[in-house]
Amino acid sequence: MKKILKYLKDYRKESILAPLFKMLEASFELLIPLVVAAIIDTGIPNRDNSYIIRMCAIMIALGIIGLTCSLTAQYFSARAAVGFATKLRHALFSHIQSLSFTEMDTIGTSTLITRMTSDVNQVQSCVNMVLRLFLRSPFIVLGAMVMAFTIDWEAALVFVVTIPLLCIVVFGVMLVTMPLYKKVQAGLDKVLGITRENLTGARVIRAFNKEESEIRYFTNHNQLLTAMQVHVGKIAALTNPFTYIIINGAIVVLIYIGAVRVESGILLQGQVVALVNYMSQILVELIKMADLIVNITKSVACGDRIQSIFETETSISVTEKKEGWDKKETDSYAVEWDHVCLTYQGAGAESLTDINLKVRKGQTVGVIGGTGSGKTSLIHLIPRFYDVTKGTIKINGIDVRDYPIEELRRKIGIVMQKAVLFKGTIRENLLWGNKEATEEELWEALETAQAKEIVEGKEGGLDSNIAQGGKNLSGGQRQRFTIARALVRKPEILILDDSASALDYATDAKLRKAIRERKEQMTVFIVSQRTSSIQYADQIIVLDDGIAVGVGTHQELLQTCPVYQEIYYSQFPKEEQ
Repeated sequence: MKKILKYLKDYRKESILAPLFKMLEASFELLIPLVVAAIIDTGIPNRDNSYIIRMCAIMIALGIIGLTCSLTAQYFSARAAVGFATKLRHALFSHIQSLSFTEMDTIGTSTLITRMTSDVNQVQSCVNMVLRLFLRSPFIVLGAMVMAFTIDWEAALVFVVTIPLLCIVVFGVMLVTMPLYKKVQAGLDKVLGITRENLTGARVIRAFNKEESEIRYFTNHNQLLTAMQVHVGKIAALTNPFTYIIINGAIVVLIYIGAVRVESGILLQGQVVALVNYMSQILVELIKMADLIVNITKSVACGDRIQSIFETETSISVTEKKEGWDKKETDSYAVEWDHVCLTYQGAGAESLTDINLKVRKGQTVGVIGGTGSGKTSLIHLIPRFYDVTKGTIKINGIDVRDYPIEELRRKIGIVMQKAVLFKGTIRENLLWGNKEATEEELWEALETAQAKEIVEGKEGGLDSNIAQGGKNLSGGQRQRFTIARALVRKPEILILDDSASALDYATDAKLRKAIRERKEQMTVFIVSQRTSSIQYADQIIVLDDGIAVGVGTHQELLQTCPVYQEIYYSQFPKEEQ
């Protein structure tokens, strides 16, 4: 929690002025019981109306000045809290973007969303309350005790006993509830994950008529979360009754002592009223303090969870860009796998085992294999979405780990299995590939991706809107736009990871032909389940359980590779040959 407070450093002025104005307000508030005592002990017995009016005017003035100080403090505290939360979100989002696929897989999307939203909001609320109350409440409590001593030291001893008892209650509840709030936030993560999964897969759930079972599943976890919140809420709720018991007991003792001392002529009635007012102020402030402690408890748990994300280091080491690094590039091979092995974090076995491959520049390479054979793992090593466990991968003769990450990924255009588009226009989505791309280059990429007719058929052309996730497009249209986005970059290496699965055979063939005919000599990797999509590739890599069981052309593999034969003949029976 302490480490994330560094984002408050740009708001030092606000962080100092907010509590100062709050304590100034508290100072005026502490004077009001004395003014009331003066009215009761001097103005009323002497029937001095002008004195009473003057004292009332002073009370109103103290109230107005206190209100002004309070509003000023609120402004500074809100400014600091909102600014702090903004910087924290920016830093957290930036750090999340730096994490590799390994950390993203381990932490989970729902957890990261909770950290970015609920946890940051909780910490923001805490900063706001702390700046306003953390010094004000103790100042009022101690100030009320000091003012009580100025009235009568023997009666003030009640304050000396009461305040420690209240502190034991408040801080005792805090120590018990802090670990429980951490469990509540973890339960919230789980509920959020279930919600996100259901919203994403709503159509599948309805298709399989699983609404009722999913509702029951959500309800069970939601009830567990509710039970945890109720449990910690019950403990936190003990704060108020205990503090009221202690305070009211103290007021009873105070009135008794005051009555005895008034009868003895040591105190006046107004002074007793002032003492009771000071005790009431302590009650109000300690209730605020209790709420603040509960808020701090929640926020410390949330802050620790946010800090745990910051402390998660990416497993991808970033190489600084050094002058002349690119002069080491050679024209030998576009991509080389040299005894490459890959084991995912937490996995019990290797996903790729001893891969040795060489791909020349300008070649088209097909990657095929059964489900779970390691096709996507193989090509995800090229842009360093994951790092190899053993061996090396080289691009243009340089180990990918020696490239600055930006330079490495600038060479590569990749189209993932799931076509992801972002809310905005077609133009804005295409410019992700290259923000400096011209209109002509955009249309050229669309034509190659077989998406030109789609854009021409839309009223706004390139400025037509795309809904979030491309929901207003068909699966095939989304895939073609994502391919066009990758082509806009004009990459040295183009990776199509099963990105034409929603295209018909004719469009798929046109796409592959258009890519081959582009003037840039790209090295193209086509990952596909269809042998028709890769049979004309210069080289085909056949994977089986993470092992390259065949490398060669279509005809060579039909003669020598049983796995490729099985895949091919399952799609094209021999009698059709």
